[in-house]
Amino acid sequence: MVGRRVVAAVKRQLNYHIWRRALSTVASSPNPLQICVVGSGPAGFYTAEKLMKRFSAAKVDILDRLPTPFGLVRSGVAPDHPETKNVINQFTRVATSENCSFFGNVCVDRDITLNTLRNLYHVVKHCIQNVVLAYGAESDRSLGIPREGLPGVHSAREFVWWYNGHPDCVNLPVNLKSTDTAVIFGQGNVALDAARILLRPVNELASTDISEHALSALHESNIRKVYLIGRRGPVQAACTAKELREILGIQRLEVKVRQADMATTELDHEEMKKSRSHKRVYELLCKAAAAASSSSTTIPVVGSGSRQLQFVFYRSPVELLSSDSSTLTGVRLEKTILSGDVKTGQRAVGTGEFEDLSCGLALKSIGYKSLPVRDLPFDNRKGVVPNLRGRVVATAEPPVLEPGLYVVGWLKRGPTGIIGTNLICAEETVESIVEDAQRGLIDLQSTSKMGGLGLKGLLEEAGTVVVSFSEWQKIDSKELELGRLKGKVREKVVVIQDMISTAKGLIL
Repeated sequence: MVGRRVVAAVKRQLNYHIWRRALSTVASSPNPLQICVVGSGPAGFYTAEKLMKRFSAAKVDILDRLPTPFGLVRSGVAPDHPETKNVINQFTRVATSENCSFFGNVCVDRDITLNTLRNLYHVVKHCIQNVVLAYGAESDRSLGIPREGLPGVHSAREFVWWYNGHPDCVNLPVNLKSTDTAVIFGQGNVALDAARILLRPVNELASTDISEHALSALHESNIRKVYLIGRRGPVQAACTAKELREILGIQRLEVKVRQADMATTELDHEEMKKSRSHKRVYELLCKAAAAASSSSTTIPVVGSGSRQLQFVFYRSPVELLSSDSSTLTGVRLEKTILSGDVKTGQRAVGTGEFEDLSCGLALKSIGYKSLPVRDLPFDNRKGVVPNLRGRVVATAEPPVLEPGLYVVGWLKRGPTGIIGTNLICAEETVESIVEDAQRGLIDLQSTSKMGGLGLKGLLEEAGTVVVSFSEWQKIDSKELELGRLKGKVREKVVVIQDMISTAKGLIL
């Protein structure tokens, strides 16, 4: 055992010296490492930050298809969670570094191809180019059930983007007036965010950065009851205790959890032993169930009283209902039981028993999905780019790496984790880049192409209007000013052309 420790220590020491030589080479190179990061969300900014720390002279260019940076922090974090958005201050310091450039309003496949982009950053031998893809997940998983495309059925991502003012979903036809009941499929944090926005008193949202169109719709909303539907049981609920505690604490909100759903098996207890988070969530739900006024085993009829949140476990949607093929009237649910073990995970299995639930709004919170771009290896089933510790894999059998192309964030691992999870993910991908430098795959003495300068020229030639970070700061100032006038933290500019006009100093 001692011998192994000594060997491991020697290896670490050797790796340290190799790494130091690699960094020394970077610092002395007349052509510093140039890397392009596609996507300016948390994964992209954490990657840029780590690259500039590990390679002191590195030049990092960050691209985003929107004129605005920060990705999920801007468009995904709920408006009543302002403290989560403080990470923007850290990302701003990265973006304003002299070694970092932001190219907003630049979309891969629309304004430039991935292959063209990679050739611009051709700074290494053996035809290796350095591009890190971090553009996240901008689509959704499907339920795969009849009438999923009915009006009144939206993904939770679309709903979140709608109330956060994302340009893609400003005009989402969210109808909160014609029904008093909404169902949300899923019980993760995004599902709880959506339920909280629907049920929280509007006056508590009025001073946040929620978009004005969403605030107006919520003022007129008739939604009084929200069902959170889960295929499995309370032990498997995907939310965190913090998020659950927050929604359970909303004033004047009646929370219903059926006592019968709280029964557990030996396998459930084994799961809770392995996961403290699942145990805390289960305990909170037990308290809510104990406090609930009803423990009926059937779903109660919607009333017109105070606002109510109903947790429904062991139910799987099998069909969306409509009386005229154009209006959502409800959902058919199949009762489920759990099958499997702790090692493989307990999964929901249908029992053949069904029940209908009336609703006029349905939100699907069953997972985001990444989309491929041209010339990018992509696993359509998993919705991720095949990779080994962030290195993109061109072919699986035998495994062949796509030279110089890396991936990070949801595109790398799938849409899981919180904002901080992207920090660990970025560290792994950057470490792979460092290892490639240590192995001599990156020839830092070679004559580089133009990198960001070449990109700027190509985009100008193509007529693409690029928004720099200093120009984004003009948008930022305008939003803060509009917010002050309305007594809000911020009023977002939600139309891309208006963003560009503000960035370029034109009158709105």
